[in-house]
Amino acid sequence: MEHPFIVSLTDKNLEELQNTLSDLYGKLNFAYRSGNGALISQIHMVIESYRTEYNKRMDEMIKKQNINAQINIEKGSKS
Repeated sequence: MEHPFIVSLTDKNLEELQNTLSDLYGKLNFAYRSGNGALISQIHMVIESYRTEYNKRMDEMIKKQNINAQINIEKGSKS
């Protein structure tokens, strides 16, 4: 479930998304140590929003590069 107050992350680049995710995981660790259940659930929702946008961008980047996802494992064949 994504956080309802995060409207759009399209203005952030991949590096900003990664940095924010890293920071959020640190905050999530703190929330777990302090036992704050409400904060934990809120941070989980924010992380899900950022991860969704990050994965969407990575998928777009892979499609642009036309990376072949299939690996041929037949004996004697060349990929």
